[in-house]
Amino acid sequence: MIDIFRKYVPDYLRLLKLATPLVLTQAGQMSVQLIDNAMIGRVGTVDLAAASFANNIYVVIMLFGLGIFLGVTPLVGRARGAGDQRRVASIMKSGFALSGLVIPAMALASWALSWAMPHMGQTDEVVRLAVPYYRTLVISLIPLLLFALLKQIGEGLGNTLAAMLATIVANLVNVGLNYVLIFGKLGFPELGLLGAGYATIVSRLVAPVLLYIVFMYLSPIRRYFTLMRAVRAAREELVKIFTVGLPIAGQMVLEVSAFAFSGVMMGWLGDVPLASHQIAMGLATFTFMLGNGVAQAATIQISFQLGNRDFREVKLISYAAAQIVIAYMGLCGLGFLLLRHQLPYLFTNDLRVIAQSASLLAVAALFQLFDGLQIVCIGILRGFADVRAPMFISGFSYIAIGLSVSYLCAFTAGLGPEGIWYGFVAGLIAAGVLLSLRIRARIRGLEAVSAAVPGVKLSFE
Repeated sequence: MIDIFRKYVPDYLRLLKLATPLVLTQAGQMSVQLIDNAMIGRVGTVDLAAASFANNIYVVIMLFGLGIFLGVTPLVGRARGAGDQRRVASIMKSGFALSGLVIPAMALASWALSWAMPHMGQTDEVVRLAVPYYRTLVISLIPLLLFALLKQIGEGLGNTLAAMLATIVANLVNVGLNYVLIFGKLGFPELGLLGAGYATIVSRLVAPVLLYIVFMYLSPIRRYFTLMRAVRAAREELVKIFTVGLPIAGQMVLEVSAFAFSGVMMGWLGDVPLASHQIAMGLATFTFMLGNGVAQAATIQISFQLGNRDFREVKLISYAAAQIVIAYMGLCGLGFLLLRHQLPYLFTNDLRVIAQSASLLAVAALFQLFDGLQIVCIGILRGFADVRAPMFISGFSYIAIGLSVSYLCAFTAGLGPEGIWYGFVAGLIAAGVLLSLRIRARIRGLEAVSAAVPGVKLSFE
């Protein structure tokens, strides 16, 4: 058994070295929401339910924007692998041109959506607190997406450390401002949930400024920014970024929309189920983001090796990444099962919320393996710039299967909050299986290319 995995050891080490800053960055980004939830939960259950409602809507829009810029990474990585520095600079400049179109449009559309929030079936008190908080999140979207673009450029160039450092500093700012503004310390008024929103705005302004400074003055990436002055934003590169990024955004939105709408359905069951959903979902999302760090490392490595035409290494990286994430998510599922009664105390002292959160975490333990499988498969396919098929698979798995099972279990079968989460299990199993089959097809395609093209060898001993 050990001999089977021995050939993957160099790829394990390479992926983990690249993924560690990505994992810490992902953890840092998710900890903003977890820290907000922990502090907001001390204010009250209704405040926590309002944060859940606002975040369930905001996260759909946020991930769409992040998805658009995720298209930069495989394109930059492949150009870097081919040694084409001018094309790298052209992709970067085209990415900034695209951001000038996408970010204002998304901010305006997001703000307009706040007017529909009172009509989504939530209680009046939840809506009263959620709307102003949601609008602060919309403002924070602008610097967040600028940070995302810089981060994806850095990752495509193999630098994952700079974004991690910027995220750590921004998180420290967020924690400090949360304490001051939520609870009214150091002479500031006690703003509660709205204070968490203001803290998020400031911390997300800090992150892109710091990352830009690091790139321009403390990193070899500076030469690419210098080279940008000698190239123009190319229409074909802008279109290519959008063509790759839009299906990624679509896949992310379809997945998170299913989870977000489940949060809306949870609100139909009351404030306690909604607050419990926010706690359990925050913890499950945290483990997901750590797995996503390895998936992003796979995207970077695979795109680079494809540019370098090392097809053997592409397959080894794919399998190594899947093995790492599945092992990690299995441990997370075991942790959720064993600690399901203790973890909710990090966020609230409401015994009703704690009991319901523990029940949902038991369901979360069931889907951890498949959550890890689907995200690492998506990361591998993004390295191929294969983004349309995952989008359709996500739509089928999370909307057609996941939401249908959630509604039927929760309301038709009367299983309540747990029934909504059973839909997650069904959707993630479907996505994991279908995406795995897609990767097998791509690997077989590489084998066919290596056999047909003279001088290209592929060995899998």
